[in-house]
Amino acid sequence: MIYIQAILTLAVIGTGLTILLLVLAYFFARYGTCKVKVNDREPFEVEGGGKLLDALYDNKIFIPSACGGQGTCGFCKTRVLSGGGPLLPTELPYLTEEEQQCGTRLACQVKIRNDIEIQVKAEFLNVKQMVATVSEATMKTGDIREIHFKLQPGETIQFQPGQYVQILVPSKKETVFRAYSIASVPADQDNIELLVRLIPKGQGSTYLHSIQPGDEVTFTGPYGEFILDQDPEAELVCVGGGVGMAPMRSLIRHIAQANPQKKTWLFFGARTTDQLLYMEEFTKLQQELPNFKICYALSEPEKCPDWKGETGFIHLAVEKLLEKNDNPKRQAFLCGPPQMLEAARNTLTQKGFQDCNIFADEF
Repeated sequence: MIYIQAILTLAVIGTGLTILLLVLAYFFARYGTCKVKVNDREPFEVEGGGKLLDALYDNKIFIPSACGGQGTCGFCKTRVLSGGGPLLPTELPYLTEEEQQCGTRLACQVKIRNDIEIQVKAEFLNVKQMVATVSEATMKTGDIREIHFKLQPGETIQFQPGQYVQILVPSKKETVFRAYSIASVPADQDNIELLVRLIPKGQGSTYLHSIQPGDEVTFTGPYGEFILDQDPEAELVCVGGGVGMAPMRSLIRHIAQANPQKKTWLFFGARTTDQLLYMEEFTKLQQELPNFKICYALSEPEKCPDWKGETGFIHLAVEKLLEKNDNPKRQAFLCGPPQMLEAARNTLTQKGFQDCNIFADEF
């Protein structure tokens, strides 16, 4: 009986403290109306207490945030000139020392408690939110889906090959965006194409694997800093695996249309032959383009006894087949998991690539 009374007493105290904290928060954590000034635009007003990222989105300023504002991607970097409060420990892993010194913050971690002035990249002010309709969806492997979207009549999207969009994922609790690289070519301005791997319990991939032709999706974009050098002598080397194929497919198809003489390599790694995306398509394209070379490699060849191609991790194929030279215009585009990117970057550096010409998308 004594134990029951003690438990009930603790429960009552805990409930009372919770109610007290809620009451205090209601009366003392109300910041009133705050002004947010972005670049040289006129300030807009918001109710204080919310995230800076949400305030920007509510006012149609769509800076990137691949994790949906959870503070785990580091994409929503914004320079806070005044009013942002102290830097938080949750931001430190994503900011260099130089960024910290110049006031760079993660917009999803900054709470608006007073007037605030910030700077965002000028190109983000031109990013639009659009609606598109699923026109086609096909499974390319056991867990990777190719999805085609048709934009609304009169709408177009202008992007560079290698860029990405952010899909709005329906959620009752909060605004959730997930980033996906564009696989289509820039010349096709009223359609976009994505490759999406189904991640168990993944909010974005589960949604995109469930939608069907005729369904509508909302997205923002484009995002991404890679700019393809159009010089035919500026060799491009693409290295990736899995859904990392998406931006590389956009790049290579664009080159086939606009710059067919350009020197281009595609290195693509997979575990087994059933994961070799678009191998037939690129083999045919290799016969048509004089300076296009491809290499597919399997990391688990023992499961595919008929495989005659390269084996091992894909950076080993790069080390074996790619010639070394010091052409300062060589570019590389990498897309894959962190360990693959690190190994590929080290190999490319040894092959003469300048670090500033190696671009990477991690997934």
